[in-house]
Amino acid sequence: MPLVGSPRHGPPLKLAGRAQRRPPPRTIAPKCDISSPPARLTRRAVSAASLLLTALPFPASSPQLPVASASETEEEVGGGEGGAPALELERYTDQDQGFTLLKPTSWPKVEKAGATALFQQEGKGSNNIGVVVNPVRLSSLKDFGTPQFVADRLLQAEKKKESTKSAEVISTGERSGRDGLTVYEIEYSLDSTRGGMKRIFSAAFVASRKLYLLNVAYSDTEEKPLDKQTRLVLEEVLHSFDSV
Repeated sequence: MPLVGSPRHGPPLKLAGRAQRRPPPRTIAPKCDISSPPARLTRRAVSAASLLLTALPFPASSPQLPVASASETEEEVGGGEGGAPALELERYTDQDQGFTLLKPTSWPKVEKAGATALFQQEGKGSNNIGVVVNPVRLSSLKDFGTPQFVADRLLQAEKKKESTKSAEVISTGERSGRDGLTVYEIEYSLDSTRGGMKRIFSAAFVASRKLYLLNVAYSDTEEKPLDKQTRLVLEEVLHSFDSV
């Protein structure tokens, strides 16, 4: 709801008009230690779940993570306007990665490089819920800044994308999760050449030196704006994101 640079590799540049000397043996730079502060911001191109990654410090690569398991616990929240059936929510828990959330029962899990978990509405992949988990050197989001600071950095990163036409923060907040865990929540609108107008609900927390990011993206156009009941469901998903 900001990041790490890497040294240049390759042979030394040739200088015109000068005799070339045999270059000295190359040394391999040591692997980056996530406990060291990042040199500069970096960016990931993972849709949905990665929208906050450009705003928070994290390592430049993610390992392939195990598939999580979903329980059969379901909740029914609201109903669409015009008599549309209510969306049913089921709890999804990844014990290996340490997070839990509610997600629509009818949204299947799909594989996406870089995403720990990604669920998409069938027939409309731009409506989705994504989670990314990465190790960080923070012990709490408060070490990085306030919810408003994180939101400002997030919007700065969003507006740098060529596909972004406009982006505006709607609200920011903070809540307590499991065992008093600090969870930041951010809602903003996004208009882009990829997917048109969307409403984005993001949540983030740090636990066990891992950064957990949730992004809920849903279409919100002038022709078909986000209805009240669907919004209630998406907010329920947002507030359910927590550690286990």
